[in-house]
This record gives sequence, structure tokens and C-alpha cells, in this order.
Amino acid sequence: MGVQREPFILLWWQDLNAPSARPLRHASPAARMGLAMRYEPAAWLLATLLCTACGTEIGSSCSTNVDCSPIGDRICDTSQRDGYCTVEGCGIDSCPDEAECIRFFPSAFLSVPCDPRTEDAVDPSIVATNDCTGDEICLAGGYCAMRTQERRFCMKRCDSNGDCRSGYECRETGTAGAEAVPDPARPGIRQLRFCAQQI
Repeated sequence: MGVQREPFILLWWQDLNAPSARPLRHASPAARMGLAMRYEPAAWLLATLLCTACGTEIGSSCSTNVDCSPIGDRICDTSQRDGYCTVEGCGIDSCPDEAECIRFFPSAFLSVPCDPRTEDAVDPSIVATNDCTGDEICLAGGYCAMRTQERRFCMKRCDSNGDCRSGYECRETGTAGAEAVPDPARPGIRQLRFCAQQI
């Protein structure tokens, strides 16, 4: 005859209310999910239900990667004020609905000016320029940047500063080394707006 176990939700609640677990009553939802998963695999169902309380949207504040996603598909960029939940290495259509894929180049190295409308132009009606080297691209902001220095992140989409949390502003691509990822379906310079830490 098997040993009857209490439902894992009851066990989890009892643990949270034990004197030794008082700190957990004030822990983040992600930390509580970790405790629940000690009991049985069915806790994953509870983890899914609680996910909406984990602050997992792109651009949410965070301290660790787990704050952004308990399954490891998002990271916490702690270099940003109070952390920034994001996805690194994104593609044109791979970010969540609330986000855009933005590519970044170190602004400290953007010193050689160029014209993105004429740089390496193939249209015979345009007088082509060649200000950037073969391993550089001409950014929409008008500067040459090393291709190898590109990093991509999903960034929270916005229309105004009010769409961003405290300490962040709604910034346009083409500034501070931030560029929209090229869209093969829509050639040309794309302008996007995203929540970025205030400069």
C-alpha cells in the first residue's frame, strides 16, 4: 500500500508559514516557485500559472535571470538601472510582442562620419560614397561601426516616455549606437522607438 502524500500546494503553503520560512513569505514569486518544485513535477503547472506575477515582460526590472524567466529563455541585464529583462542575440521576428530587436554598437568608437543613403550605393542614379572600411557598416546615425562589435537585444517598444518605467526614456534608433535590425521585407532605414536607460 503506497504512502499517501499531501497535495504539493498544501505542503508549499505549510513551508511558507513555518517559522523557519518567514523570509520566503516576502520572497519573489520566482523564489517561491523554486520551493514548490521540490515536491513533485506537477509544480511546473503552478509555475506557469504564477508566471504572470514574475515581471517577465521585456524591460521589467530584475536582479537575476530567474526574475525574468524561470525556464532560462530571458536574461537580466544588470548593467542597466535596476536591471532590464531582455533576450540577447535576437532576430527580426524573434522578440516577444511587447519588444523590438535592436542592435547596438559601442558609441565611444563611432567617430568616422558617413551617409547611410549613399554609402556603397548600387543605384546608378546615386553618387556612391565609401567612407567606411570593408569590415564596417554605415549606421543610420551617420557613423561607421565595426560589424564585429554588434550586439542584439530585445528592447521594450514604446511611443512616449510614459510607456517606460522610472529612470528610462523612449529613445529612437539612430542615436547612441542603437540601430533597428534590417528587415529584408522592408529595405531601407527603419526608425523604431524603445525604452532605454536615461543618459
